[in-house]
Amino acid sequence: MTRRRAIAVVLGLALACLAAGVPVWIRTSGATALDAAVAVTVTGTEAAPAVPAAALVLLAAGAAIGLVGRVGRWVVVAVVAASGALVAFSSIAVIADPTPAAASRVAEATGVAALASPVTLTFAPFAVAALGGVLVLVGVWFAWASRSWAARSSDRHELAGARATVEPDDDQAAWDALTGGDDPT
Repeated sequence: MTRRRAIAVVLGLALACLAAGVPVWIRTSGATALDAAVAVTVTGTEAAPAVPAAALVLLAAGAAIGLVGRVGRWVVVAVVAASGALVAFSSIAVIADPTPAAASRVAEATGVAALASPVTLTFAPFAVAALGGVLVLVGVWFAWASRSWAARSSDRHELAGARATVEPDDDQAAWDALTGGDDPT
């Protein structure tokens, strides 16, 4: 597994998390003095705001994969797995009890937090819970696959040969050393 493929997988899953917050997760209705049934829908970003937040963290982690060395890779592994757990637990919390998110949205729409009909869930929160599980598995896969990657170090821009020695009185050699990346002082 290459770094590029890992970057593509993490960025693709991050975009999937962002897109998962767009559809409707919860349907219900409320009542006003003028209308007995006001249809109310709750999107994923309203029901579980941690899902798009985790997606943004995953975007940053995907970009970091190409930049970090051995130690930083373990930090990215932890971030990917933790983001997956956050996505899964946020959606499971909505699945377990969608009433608070629905009541909040009904209160915004009608002015009264009383629900006029039962709360129904769409398929979206279940799919997002599965996506969170996939993200945790990707974190584990990433830890295993990254062992074979070449180490990146801060010395990658160093010259392969030994550093040139500079005589302190030779101005031309001092300029050549500066051009080569050495500080003669």
